[in-house]
Amino acid sequence: MTAKRVKRVRLKARELLSEKSLELGISLLCGKRGLKREITHPRIKDPGLILAGNLEYLEEGSLLLLGEKEVLYLKKLSGTKRSEVMVKICSTSIAGIIIAGGLVPPPEVIEIAEQYQVPLFSTSLCEDEFRERINSFLDNQLAPRTVVHGVLVDLWGVGVLIIGESGIGKSECALDLVVRGHRLVADDVIEIRRRSGNILIGRGPEPLQHFLELRGLGIVDIKELFGVASTRRCKRVELVVALERWEENEEYDRLGLEELRYEILGVKLPLIKLPIVPGRNLSILIEVAARNHLLKLRGEYPAREFIEHMERRMMEPAPPKVKPSEEDLE
Repeated sequence: MTAKRVKRVRLKARELLSEKSLELGISLLCGKRGLKREITHPRIKDPGLILAGNLEYLEEGSLLLLGEKEVLYLKKLSGTKRSEVMVKICSTSIAGIIIAGGLVPPPEVIEIAEQYQVPLFSTSLCEDEFRERINSFLDNQLAPRTVVHGVLVDLWGVGVLIIGESGIGKSECALDLVVRGHRLVADDVIEIRRRSGNILIGRGPEPLQHFLELRGLGIVDIKELFGVASTRRCKRVELVVALERWEENEEYDRLGLEELRYEILGVKLPLIKLPIVPGRNLSILIEVAARNHLLKLRGEYPAREFIEHMERRMMEPAPPKVKPSEEDLE
């Protein structure tokens, strides 16, 4: 099974000046007409050999960071040489240039950036601190993302995504889990981003956070009903539980040996299918699924251990038959 509806992320250079990036401490020096340029690279570029004219490492849509060493290097060059270097850099399709540490660049840097409409930013943060913050910001903003219909809950630290057809009882199941002391992350619409590696982070849209839709009751505010500890803004998605209507002719896994997967943004997550029949307590079953997942993370597989134990018992020689004594017969 696979989640679809992948969104394409577009990040303009102007968003470095928005409220979302206040922790970056960025201000614009020049190149205002270039703020429409798109940032497509999730890591900021260190100049390295770029200032020496080797532009093969300067990728399209990337940001270039100039620290103290780079600014001092540029200041040591002649005005003509500085202009040549900056023309080569600004004539590419980079998204912008950022100067760290609040340093003042040589006048040629500002002139060429303005001429080629390349946004030139400045930050008061030191180079190392700014690099860490900007990479985290870009990784979050440019992360591949998709939207999944379901409910995301936090069970003992395990992010469980509950999916199924509309009206099957996902929200009611989530409510029961909240009553049992677990935490709601998102209901109905879940935005999932793929962060560095194979980490999937799920959250609900801002207007819908900590709200739950229950047929017959309407919209309820989980945070107000059960307190702030009953919700959280986001959670890593680690396990998928699919609620399905019971089918008489369908064969269901009874031992737990079959390992199904649900793919989201190229990441394959463990999938458990739970058929719905009257009398089944789904919230308890989902709790057990989360606990079982934690056991598997520790390398313990109960189903496999049970089969191995039964196979060993079957391979053992049968005990010799003991002829009953005359006393037993009496």
